[in-house]
Amino acid sequence: MIDSYKHKGLRQKLVEVLTKKGIKDELVLEAIGKVPRHLFMDSSFLDHAYQDKAFPIAANQTISQPYTVAFQTELLEVEAQHKVLEIGTGSGYQTAVLCLLGAEVYSIERQLELFKKTSLFLPKIGYVAKRLIFGDGYQGLKEDAPFDRIIVTAGAPFVPKPLLAQLKIGGRLVIPIGEKEQVMTLFVRTSSKNFEKHELGHFKFVPMLENKS
Repeated sequence: MIDSYKHKGLRQKLVEVLTKKGIKDELVLEAIGKVPRHLFMDSSFLDHAYQDKAFPIAANQTISQPYTVAFQTELLEVEAQHKVLEIGTGSGYQTAVLCLLGAEVYSIERQLELFKKTSLFLPKIGYVAKRLIFGDGYQGLKEDAPFDRIIVTAGAPFVPKPLLAQLKIGGRLVIPIGEKEQVMTLFVRTSSKNFEKHELGHFKFVPMLENKS
């Protein structure tokens, strides 16, 4: 698994692209500049690993566009030691970014093929999540709740109530909501019963799937 000077140079160019697109959080940009995205991708796409594009991975899923990863992560406002629940481990790229930010990451994947692959792969390249779980993201992770931050990396037709319930007061949930196209939505929990809701532009994600397969 090679991470060459060429790859590092391409990552810095990607960081410059994301900066021009409006990403401002220096810690997020630094993490994107460090995570070797090419290692998370199918070998046939290696030449394109540092383009700001999404690419197919196993189980009909995608590795998200770097801008989308950066945008969602910036919205989360992750701090070191935060307990972060990620719904949709996928390739593990977003997971790695969260780990680099010092978060305690709990990540759920409902595609068994991806779960097995990523569970072995992430520790091998030095990214250790607190827990990687094969399960249904719509249910969240009640036994480890509450969470400081929750991020959903697939398009959800609605906000699953368990995710709102498992968010700490003062916590932030970032979720793309919609069917064919999604609106990036931020929920901030202001009290036990109240949430602020912010809608922050249109994106396209693979659908969030229920149940385990």
